[in-house]
Amino acid sequence: MELRTLRYFLAAAKEGNITRAAENLHVTQPTLSRQLMELERELDTTLMIRGRKGLMLTGDGVLFRQQAEEIVELADRAKKNFAGKKDAVSGLIVIGASQTAGEQLLAGAMRSFCKKFPQVRFQLLYNESEEKLREQMEKGMIDVGLMSKPAGVSGYEWTALPQKERWVLLLHESHPLAGRTEVGYTEAAEYPLILPIKEKLRNQIVELTGRREEELNIPLSCARLADAIPMVREGLGCTFCLEAEAAVYGTEQLKAIPLIPEQSQQSGLAWKRGRLFSTAASLFIQEIGMRQTADAGKRQG
Repeated sequence: MELRTLRYFLAAAKEGNITRAAENLHVTQPTLSRQLMELERELDTTLMIRGRKGLMLTGDGVLFRQQAEEIVELADRAKKNFAGKKDAVSGLIVIGASQTAGEQLLAGAMRSFCKKFPQVRFQLLYNESEEKLREQMEKGMIDVGLMSKPAGVSGYEWTALPQKERWVLLLHESHPLAGRTEVGYTEAAEYPLILPIKEKLRNQIVELTGRREEELNIPLSCARLADAIPMVREGLGCTFCLEAEAAVYGTEQLKAIPLIPEQSQQSGLAWKRGRLFSTAASLFIQEIGMRQTADAGKRQG
């Protein structure tokens, strides 16, 4: 099975039409049709159903498309990593993130690294969960992941970004607590709360309020902070987030009040233990480690 054949299949799946796909690939229609039929014979399955309205993927076709996309993406990344001058560090470093927390600190490390190695490029991808992030690292789709320390997860290395980030209560500027310089979790529990769906984080917040969940007024639960922000602006309730996250999403009409007792989180970069990285990715991991060491030295000094 050739990489070219995978590209042919993906083009046909995207267009849903043999003629248009052949035109985009600059091959003849009979050539493309023959390649697709040979691919199905090789796999001993039907990937596409040909009809008058075009091509439709079968169940096996949908599964194969996902696998083909991953293979082609890895091949393209490998080509980029070896592109450029032989005596210069170049290539693409893919960073996955399940959160916006830590992004500003990461940006500083990326800026410093690009000054040293201007031919290196970064790609930042967001995922719904840290579990999905680890899955993509296992497959080699992502070099490193921006996340909280993966406690209890074996097979990964982790290095912290320099600073911890504290939790704040995000609320509308007209909220009764908006004038406070700090607010307790128990005080916040007196008002409607927008809580995360993620069970571990949700349970942590509920425990800090000193109440049972059924005693709280929770008009909405959200999978992402981005979904909660418009609701907070509308005054539906207040929500909890990291200070850096509030800054990323903007604070127009909103106030971010530090919470007490202070709760903080340290983000960092995680990567698969024992994996062979490109020179660029290896040097970037070293850069994060050096920044962590330097920051620790400043605190001790």
